[in-house]
Amino acid sequence: MEGDPRLCGDREIEGSRRSRRTYGLSARKSSFTTCRTGSVYWAGIQQGNAMKIAVMGAGAMGGYFGGRLAKAGHEVWLIARGAHLDALQRDGLRILSPKGDAYLPDIHATGTPADVGEVDVILFCVKNRDVESAAEAIRPMLGADTFAVTVQNGVTAWTRLGDIIGQDRVVPGVARLPGDIAEPGVIRHGADFDMLTFGEPRGGISARVEALRDALAGAGTIPAIHPNIVHDLWNKFCFQATFASMTTLTRLDAGPLRNTPETFALFRSAVQEAFGVAQAVVPDLSDDEWEKGMELFQKVIPGTAHASMLDDLNRGKPLENDYLSGDVVRLGREHGVPTPIHTMLYALLKPIADALEPPGA
Repeated sequence: MEGDPRLCGDREIEGSRRSRRTYGLSARKSSFTTCRTGSVYWAGIQQGNAMKIAVMGAGAMGGYFGGRLAKAGHEVWLIARGAHLDALQRDGLRILSPKGDAYLPDIHATGTPADVGEVDVILFCVKNRDVESAAEAIRPMLGADTFAVTVQNGVTAWTRLGDIIGQDRVVPGVARLPGDIAEPGVIRHGADFDMLTFGEPRGGISARVEALRDALAGAGTIPAIHPNIVHDLWNKFCFQATFASMTTLTRLDAGPLRNTPETFALFRSAVQEAFGVAQAVVPDLSDDEWEKGMELFQKVIPGTAHASMLDDLNRGKPLENDYLSGDVVRLGREHGVPTPIHTMLYALLKPIADALEPPGA
């Protein structure tokens, strides 16, 4: 298919329930035919018109960004489920944050995307395991110019979503936002940074990403358009795969991992190991880029922070082990890069993850 940005074919990690592809960029030029990335429509949005935005999977991250955008005057729909949805519909959304609390008693919230109608932007915030089913569910919200921003951990979600709704509709993103759901309907933001970086997967700056950047900046968050978003995805992946596995296995926050020399040395080696895999898949990653994640870990991330996978473990929810250390191991095998540390992390987490899988998964 013309413009298909895939690097690797289907492979399965030993012991994994799912076969998944990993994606980078092909040298072929994409033909954007479905979604008008630089149309007059987006120019109008940039002139100050409010956007209609859906948040698919309005947990901590999606609820936070959606709430900030709604407070700034955009029409935002939060798509959630369970007790969290019940609380949003009954009591509204509350954000607790060092950057300022917010209360939105009348936030739009639903469990059915078809209720929303066509939107300008979808913040696609579901877990990795739900990408395909959620992609089918958002079809009723797709208009001629609608695009979706992916923020999942790992490096495969954006093209998996694109396989279903069209690659030209997908803008990969990287979120850096410490936070969790304190209780249903309440988002607790754990630091004074709320970064959302995104960009066109083939580079360049389009009117649509400029419109979203302006909306997020106007909402008081820290957005950025990355000129090579695929690099940023891989950089975060190397760090996040390590951070998620080690905080979940130890059940500790960032502080103790950072402050214990032996543990920190293992952490650093695991990030570097994952980056070796990343360079095998995306050869133009520079040698020192993995240090950026380490610098963020040491200087910016609060000592009380931990990966969302630890929250999932504590709540008895399925883990993303296959998409984090599991993908490091799988891709390492495909590209001939040894991954002894992540092989160990993946193997130690696997029986825990298996026990949390729903029946029939």
